[in-house]
Amino acid sequence: MTTEPTAAGNGDSRARTRRDATAGGGAPATGDHFAGDAEGTIMRAFLRAGGLSKEEVRRRPIIGICSSFSELNPCNMGLRDLAEAVRRGVTAAGGTAVVFPTISLNENMVAPTTMLLRNLMAMDVEEMIRCSPIDGVVLLAGCDKTVPAQLMGAASAGKPAIMLTAGPRSCGFFQGRSIVTTDIWDLAPDRFAGRIDDQEWDELEGTFAPTVGVCNVMGTATTMAIAAEILGMALPGSAAVPAVEQRRRDLGERTGVRAVELARAGIRPDDLMTPDAFDNAIRVLSATGGSTNEFIHLTAIAGRLGVKLGLDRFADIGEQTPQVLGVRPSGEFALEDFDHAGGVPALLAVLEPLLDRDCVLGDGRTVAEVAAAVRTAKPRPHPCLRSLDDPFLDKSGLVVLRGSLAPRGAIFKRSAAPRKFWTHRGPAVVFDYHNAHERAKDPSLQASPDSVIVLRNAGIVGAPGMPEIDFVPIPANLLKAGITELVCVTDGRMSGTEGGPTALHVTPEAAVGGPIGLVRDGDEIVLDAINGTLDLLVDEEELAGRAAEAPPSASPPLRGYERLHAQHVLQADQGCDLDFLVDYDWHERSGELRLTKEVQR
Repeated sequence: MTTEPTAAGNGDSRARTRRDATAGGGAPATGDHFAGDAEGTIMRAFLRAGGLSKEEVRRRPIIGICSSFSELNPCNMGLRDLAEAVRRGVTAAGGTAVVFPTISLNENMVAPTTMLLRNLMAMDVEEMIRCSPIDGVVLLAGCDKTVPAQLMGAASAGKPAIMLTAGPRSCGFFQGRSIVTTDIWDLAPDRFAGRIDDQEWDELEGTFAPTVGVCNVMGTATTMAIAAEILGMALPGSAAVPAVEQRRRDLGERTGVRAVELARAGIRPDDLMTPDAFDNAIRVLSATGGSTNEFIHLTAIAGRLGVKLGLDRFADIGEQTPQVLGVRPSGEFALEDFDHAGGVPALLAVLEPLLDRDCVLGDGRTVAEVAAAVRTAKPRPHPCLRSLDDPFLDKSGLVVLRGSLAPRGAIFKRSAAPRKFWTHRGPAVVFDYHNAHERAKDPSLQASPDSVIVLRNAGIVGAPGMPEIDFVPIPANLLKAGITELVCVTDGRMSGTEGGPTALHVTPEAAVGGPIGLVRDGDEIVLDAINGTLDLLVDEEELAGRAAEAPPSASPPLRGYERLHAQHVLQADQGCDLDFLVDYDWHERSGELRLTKEVQR
């Protein structure tokens, strides 16, 4: 690299003074890596052996293209072609592009869950960026965990970075109508009940995911793509553009150009992902009714930069933010409708009075400048996007719950749950994640329509990895009576594509001694998703007795990454990152339950 402290020469962003991201700062990257010494000669020789010219490895910014392409990840399979579009943009801007791979995670292809491996991918991305001879990086990601993993890794690596996501897949067509990802949750009960036969189910399999790309609803992938835009880490308007459209290739070229500009200016992730930018991201999450998983991922990304996002911050901002977007599963409209309405820039124009207007976005413009450009352009009204005066909900569709069952919090998605379940009181029916469906088949299990399913040991330590809960186990006697939906409380999580009356991310989880592990069949549980409470109506003395009788926690795995995960992973309210990767000590926060490694074991 250059002898000056360029992006490639100094990866420790924490040791420097913050610069004004609109003005840039720092020495420009030149790509003239260790000119004249043996190390530089060897480095350049190997790059030239791969086909680069003498000019391309000297006096040009070298931009890495960090790709999570994989044939085991259909959500991200379009990234190979997208990388070539990015390369064209880098070249046009006078840079040299080099593509390198990292781990790729697809929720449906990885057992038990990609959430177990998100931090491993983040470590992979961080080390590849930090240790490689590059001046800046373009992050190519798509599927749920690949986006936060890359943002976490880039934040820690500290080199100039910008992201381009894969984009949503096209809609399918089944039984005379367009279908999207969330439809599988509606069609599965019909399949189980025999109302959809083998031939029809085979037809659905062939049309459900007709193209590459991420889920075509406001699931975790698109929610996180929107977050990347709001945090200044992606070009405005990029999140909702379909994966197969030419517009995404155009975005690829523009992203490549912008990567060179960022490298030359020395603008790094922490110049953009400021505390104010995270507040904007939380507000946009609240306004979209996006994935509950963003609570975990945003907290983890912020933790890499020393920014503390507690659940109270999410709750406070959510109470002040109406839901103005009505995209499935938090509304009736399709994700493509949001794209037609103008995407994130149009949303920013609606929310501007509530946002920090001076935060810088991925193309260098401020929130205020992007919103102003929308207002001066030809209007693109669509009923999926409403005004602040006429929202879908007057408060966020995502609510933080606290109470005796969730001392450190839980999440409930009001916007995707029937209103009749927003407040509920009923007796517990307790399931362990690892045998829940077997117990649900027991015909002697006592359950009623008022029952509250308590699904535990599904957390980040206990499962391990917080696998997605695809279907809440409904007791057989209730299914026989035609009851398919009950209130559920769990220390696990769900796909962002799902709905239903479920309190998620109950913290602390059962595996580390949380109260959810002490619930017994018949205990009364009270959920109030209007006032944000979740309580177990059992007195403290009784719970203390149960805790004393509780069996010891299971031993950690014997080897490998899973053992590292079990010993060091933090709880859901802390972002589920590994404790040695965050930039501050959560255990020093007053008023929080201290979760030591000994307790986690």
